[in-house]
Amino acid sequence: MERAGLVVGVGLGAGAFEAGGTRPRQLVGMPPFPGDLLDPARSHGDVLVQVAGDRAGDVRAAVERLLPAVPGWRERWRIEGFRAENREEGGRGLARNPFHFTEGFGNPAGDRETADRALVRAGQGEPDWAVGGSYQVVRIIRFATDLWDKDSVPEQERIIGRRRDGRWLDGAPTDEEPNFAADPKGRLTPLDSHVRLAAPDRREPPPLVRRSYSYDRGDGDTGLVFSCFQRDLARGFEAVQKRLEGEAMAKYLLTTGGGYYFVPPPGDHWIDALVQPY
Repeated sequence: MERAGLVVGVGLGAGAFEAGGTRPRQLVGMPPFPGDLLDPARSHGDVLVQVAGDRAGDVRAAVERLLPAVPGWRERWRIEGFRAENREEGGRGLARNPFHFTEGFGNPAGDRETADRALVRAGQGEPDWAVGGSYQVVRIIRFATDLWDKDSVPEQERIIGRRRDGRWLDGAPTDEEPNFAADPKGRLTPLDSHVRLAAPDRREPPPLVRRSYSYDRGDGDTGLVFSCFQRDLARGFEAVQKRLEGEAMAKYLLTTGGGYYFVPPPGDHWIDALVQPY
């Protein structure tokens, strides 16, 4: 929903279906992955509401108006995010994260491929009402920025597997694919670098779409509100997360919260799914 320069998105957690209803097939509470330290007070929730806009003051005012409008709701957790150097290039939304790297290059450039990766299709075993919706993963990831900034820029780039501006370490430009097959021992792009583990075959990118935000709570608590959308959790986020076990960047990251949610398709027919029996 978009109103007065603000965009409001809604996602349903597994708890929204505890009283009954036709739950999306893969919707469960987000499990902890190796290295996670999930704070229950900042994890999960029955309903996820995301409010975005160009001006932080407008977003905060909208959030403060929202809770009184739904008196039956109790706020579980909240976090404010921003997108430094937010821009669009080649149809992709890019931003700079707290590690000083531009991210978003892995997203598709067109609406058709975005929909193919993110939106549930008919015939994939989901309830009829869920077709056209999307599984959303939110991860609150604290970055060890002080430790990271002690490394040289070339070392940081080898940990990520890209230059800070998005170029590939083998010299390929951002809009082309690196030739990992020509570098089987990882001399140019290390085998444990983030991008090489996340997408080892660049011709077959992970079937998900990212839209993340940086955060800064003060007192050194900075990081990323990682968010991605996919039509299949197992093939999307979870497959990538398993490949990332043991990545070189792991010692700089700590996931402390977030959750799994399902973003309903446009319209309001999905509301009936919350009250229908299984």
